[in-house]
Order: sequence, then structure tokens, then C-alpha cells
Amino acid sequence: MTAPLPTPVAADACLRVGVPLRAAPPGIGAVVPGHRLAGRVLPVRHHGSVDAFLAALGAALPGDVLVIDNAGRTDEACIGDLVLLEAAAAGLAGLVVWGLHRDTPELVEIGLPVFSYGRYPLGPVRLDPAEPAPVRFGPHEVSDADHVLADEDGVLFVPADRLEDVLAAGRRIQDVERRQAAEVRAGRTLRQQTEFADYLSRRAADPAYTFRRHLRRIGGEIEE
Repeated sequence: MTAPLPTPVAADACLRVGVPLRAAPPGIGAVVPGHRLAGRVLPVRHHGSVDAFLAALGAALPGDVLVIDNAGRTDEACIGDLVLLEAAAAGLAGLVVWGLHRDTPELVEIGLPVFSYGRYPLGPVRLDPAEPAPVRFGPHEVSDADHVLADEDGVLFVPADRLEDVLAAGRRIQDVERRQAAEVRAGRTLRQQTEFADYLSRRAADPAYTFRRHLRRIGGEIEE
């Protein structure tokens, strides 16, 4: 599934509707530049063996995104072409990996979106106990009660029960920002649109008057 909103807009929308921000650590990116991805989280912890992925795929629903907790390791690649082919056969929308991938040419050929820290030729050479534990992505716990959005700016996790609130707020923000961008291109600067001189005057009279408060007063966007 293509991401319904750019992740920066979705992040601003989370702030607008009071959803805690949960973003993947910086550096997670698409194997194929320009790929975007969205879907319900199908969480799994990697412990050194592919069987964890096969077990998770047995519970997959079409359009799910396999979100892999490999603890951000940079000493092994935990997925390759066979895992991606199996994910495609299960109807998944793609993979998001807190770690590395390999078999890059094959992944590109398969075409299913994959987001990871990057490529590395070595596979796992360890086998850890498969103990029950929450699936994490960076500092955040994720579960099948979450939805994931991924694009060229990064990866964002949103509670599924708040997704519609976030999308609705994001569309409103996006509409305003598009109008503002069109006006800049037409010659009306952001300073003019945001009545910046008026903001400076108000702030001089009231140091607690913030630019965000000002934007909300006049119905503008730029920052949340």
C-alpha cells in the first residue's frame, strides 16, 4: 500500500491531534529510492534464524507490513531475497527492518518495498534463544495494533485506532501547505502570508506569543 500521507505531514498531524510521536531512528531508508509504504504492523523479533519470519507470515493479512526487530545490528543482514519472496507470496505490502538487508539486486527486481539501514553481505552466524519479548523499533515498542508509514523521509508508527484522526488532520495540513506553496510561487512570500510583521509586533508586546500560536490564529501552516 502506498503511504497515504508523507511522513513529515503525518508527524505534524500526530502533534495536532495528540498522538505520541514514534519514529524509526534516522537512517532507515528504502532499498529502491522513491518507494513508499503503509500498512498494519506485522511485528517479529529476529533471533538469528529465518523461522521467526515464517512463523509471523503464517498470521499475515493482505497488506500487512513485516516490521522486523533486529536491534539495529550492523554486523549481519537479517533478510534477503527468499524472505522477500515469501512475504510477497503472503500478500504483504513490504518490509521495514531495524537492521540490514542483503541480496540487493534481487530485492530491487522483486520490487516489494523494503526499508532498512542498508546493505551488508553477511547473514546471521548466531542463534539466540527465541524468548518472548516485545518487538521494538529503536526506542519504541510496536505491535499489530499499530500502522506504519514509510517514505524517503523515514518511518513513522501510528496507533491503528487513531489512524483516521491523523489522516484527516494531515490532509487539512497538506491542503493549507499546498496553497501556501502555490502562493509563494505566484509571488506572495511566506512572510506576507503569515503576516510576519504583525507577529513580530505582537511578540514584542507579549513575549509569550509564539509563532505557532500566531499561525493557528491566522489559519496558516509551516510548523506544528
